[in-house]
Amino acid sequence: MRFELFVALRYLKAKRRQAAISVATVISVVGVMAGVCALVISLAVNNGFREDLESRLVGATANINLVRTEGIQNYDALTASLARTPRVLAAAPVLYEEGLISSKSRAFGVILKGVDPQREIKVGDLLNRLSAGSLDDLNKSFPDADPIIIGKELASDLGVHVGDTVLITSPQGYVTPLEVVPKFRHFRVVGIFDSGFFDFDSGWAFTNLSAAQRLFDLADIVDMIEFRIDDIYDVDSVAAAIHKAAGPGYEVTTWEEQNHSLFSALKLERLVTILTIGLIVLVAALNIFITLAMMVMEKNREIAVLMSMGARQRQVWSLFTLHGLLIGGLGTLAGLVLGYSASWAGERYKLIHLQADVYSLPYVPFHPRPWDGLWIALAALAISFLATLYPSLSAARLKPVEILRYE
Repeated sequence: MRFELFVALRYLKAKRRQAAISVATVISVVGVMAGVCALVISLAVNNGFREDLESRLVGATANINLVRTEGIQNYDALTASLARTPRVLAAAPVLYEEGLISSKSRAFGVILKGVDPQREIKVGDLLNRLSAGSLDDLNKSFPDADPIIIGKELASDLGVHVGDTVLITSPQGYVTPLEVVPKFRHFRVVGIFDSGFFDFDSGWAFTNLSAAQRLFDLADIVDMIEFRIDDIYDVDSVAAAIHKAAGPGYEVTTWEEQNHSLFSALKLERLVTILTIGLIVLVAALNIFITLAMMVMEKNREIAVLMSMGARQRQVWSLFTLHGLLIGGLGTLAGLVLGYSASWAGERYKLIHLQADVYSLPYVPFHPRPWDGLWIALAALAISFLATLYPSLSAARLKPVEILRYE
C-alpha cells in the first residue's frame, strides 16, 4: 500500500480528542450519500414516468397519422399503396368521432374509433389487451345492435359487462324543420380492454369501420390512416416520405408532435431535478472542505514531522486529496447502493400508489439506469476532488521549520 493512501486511511479514524473532525467526516459522508441517493431515485422516477408513458402511448396509438380535412375516400387503395413505403410496418384506415355512450342509468362522453380489426392490431396494441371478450366478435353482426369493445374503466363506470347493450348517441343527427334530432344506435359489448392507461380505459371504445360509418353517416369515408414504423425515434423522415407519396391535400402528424408538451415537461423536470438535488452534493462538498481544513490545522505538527522525514509536498498534497476522495467515495458508494435498492423495491412492490385519473398511471414507476449511476458517481467524485484542492495545497505549503521551532 502506498504511503499516501495508508496515512489517508488512518486519518479517517480520528482519535478521541479529535471528535469534532470525526463528526464532520461522518456528516460529509452522509451528505454525499443523501445527495447521490436522492438523485438516483429522482432520475429513476423521471425515467419511469417517461418510459412508461412513452411505451403506453406509442403502443396504444399510431406512430404516424395521415389526415385530410374533408375525409379520405378510396382509403383501401391508398392504405395499400402507402403501406409499401420503406420502413412502414403496417397501415390501417380509421374513423374517429366523439359521442355519448349510455347504459340504463349512466352516460359518459366517449371517443368511438371505427377500425378494421385485423389491420388495427398491427398498428396499435389496445385491441391486443382484452381482459374479457373476443376480438373476433368485433366483426359480427347482431340483429338488434352493432359490436363494440370498451375500456375497463368505462365499463366499470357504466356498470356493463360483455354481452350487455349500450346506446351511443352521435352529435351529427337528422335535420328537421324544427330542430336537429340526434342520431343513435345500440351496441353490444363484445370485449373489454385494459391498457393500464386511464385516459384510454375510461374514454375510448372500438367498433368495426362499417358500424362507425353508419352511426356517423359517413359512408365510404375515413378521416385518418394510421401507420406503424420500424423506428419510432426516426419518425420525421418516414412521415415526410408518406406525405410526399400521399400527395397534396394531406397532412401528417407524428406521436412526438401529439405528445410534445408532455415529454417536454418531463425533460424540464429532469433538468430541474438534477440542478436542485445537485445542491445537496455541493453542500456535502462544502462539508468535505471544512473537514479537511480542520484536519490541516489539527495535523500541522504531524505534517511537519512527515516533511522533515522526507515526505515531499506532492505526497502531502496527495495524502489530503485521497482523504477527501475517500470521504466522497464512501458517500457515493453508499448512496448508489441505497438509491438503486430503494428504486428496485419501489418498482418491485409498487410502493407508491397514484390517483390514476390524475396521473394516468396507478403507481410511481422506478426505472433506474446504469448510465445514470455512472455519471452521478463521476460528478460526485469530481465535486469532492474540487473541494479538496485548497486544503490539500495549504497542507503541502506548510513550512516544517516554522512549525517545529515552537514545539
